[in-house]
Amino acid sequence: MRLLRDLGRRKLRSGLTITGIAIGIMALVVFGSMANKMNTLISGGSTYYKDKLVVTIGSQMSGNIQPLSIATVAEINKVDGVAIAVPGIEMLIGDSTGMSMGVPPMIAGILPGADRGLETFKMDVAQGRYLEISDAGSPVVVMGSDIAAKYHATIGGTVNLRGVDFKVVGILQPTLTAPDQEAIVPITEAQKLFVETLPPLVRSKLEPSEVATSITVYPKAGVSPETLKQRIDAAVPGYTVMTGKDFDAELGAIGSVFSAVLFGIALLSLAVGGLSTVNTMAMSVAERTREIGIKRAIGASRWRIRREIVAESAAIGLISGLLGLAIGAALTYLFNDMGRSSGNVLFLLTPQTAFTAIGFSTGLGALAGFVPAFGASRLDPVTALRYE
Repeated sequence: MRLLRDLGRRKLRSGLTITGIAIGIMALVVFGSMANKMNTLISGGSTYYKDKLVVTIGSQMSGNIQPLSIATVAEINKVDGVAIAVPGIEMLIGDSTGMSMGVPPMIAGILPGADRGLETFKMDVAQGRYLEISDAGSPVVVMGSDIAAKYHATIGGTVNLRGVDFKVVGILQPTLTAPDQEAIVPITEAQKLFVETLPPLVRSKLEPSEVATSITVYPKAGVSPETLKQRIDAAVPGYTVMTGKDFDAELGAIGSVFSAVLFGIALLSLAVGGLSTVNTMAMSVAERTREIGIKRAIGASRWRIRREIVAESAAIGLISGLLGLAIGAALTYLFNDMGRSSGNVLFLLTPQTAFTAIGFSTGLGALAGFVPAFGASRLDPVTALRYE
């Protein structure tokens, strides 16, 4: 209570200082939540790729999705060390998907059960069921959590994907990564949709059943993905083969730079708030010189004077942190709620980010008050008592 009373003596100055730090903490929370989302997407991709290989023409990371012959699956299955190769279709859900954080909304065509239980990236169903072998040839879809919200999907209802109505049979639990943005359909239906996106001259020469955009390769036990990549490159040249190490090398550095830039912006805002706190506490000490002199004269130790000043400064940091966290959390919730209707959830506020923000603001406040506190503790009591 005494700390709050001391802060209340200078309501305007304390309020401006708290506002300055709170803005920095808000920036730290918002940008940190954005970095969390990006890192979670990358982490999910790293988990997906860690025990398998994906064969494509060119890099799908660039968004350049090209058709390949499904006959390539049989060639890859003959490579020593391959347990099973499974064709798949990946395509944008629309010609223009707008802004997306990470993976844009996609249609994924799969062959249920073809992985023979080797797939380790598990996706849990929140409602309905997952695709089954018997769904082949049927216009049914399992929706990721974000894209289900965008289409207002309900079990038993229909969604229109590229002009074709699909019956919704399942909605996935949030994964916080790429599957949240996917509409998963039987590969036979995805092949038809994909061929329709190709130029007429190319389309006329292709049968939908002969087309894939990627081949997922599962190694046999004891065969490393890197070794198998070399064998596939030798046996089936001309394709891009991506392993978990390739994915990490391609996107891991991007995630680190992205996080560093966002946190740098937030820390710059906090530095301004910290300087404001130093100024506030220095002026506070100057105004209370006589009061400090009285305390020293009646026996208050230098340590006690320092502790009181630092505690008051830390209280400014704590209050600023709580305020900034509340505003930042409200903004991330608001932006996510607005983006959910378009399938874009851009922020992920974690307890670690929240605790870091509070701890950082409190520590910043305490640190900013140390120099004024040290100066105050060294005041000569007689000189301080004469101060006007």
